[in-house]
Amino acid sequence: MPAKSKSQQKAAGAALAAKRGDEKVSDLKGPSKSMYKSMSEKELDKMASTKRKGKPEHDSKK
Repeated sequence: MPAKSKSQQKAAGAALAAKRGDEKVSDLKGPSKSMYKSMSEKELDKMASTKRKGKPEHDSKK
């Protein structure tokens, strides 16, 4: 699923880096930590690779 906002994309990128071993899991906070636990590497890759153009900084729909 593609990211709905820039902040969601950044969180997915941080979680993906931890999944791949590039970052420490203990450094993750908030949404990126829950994404790390609940999503596969493939799902995180798809969300993190979403184009940023036209995306809001935060998703206003919750």
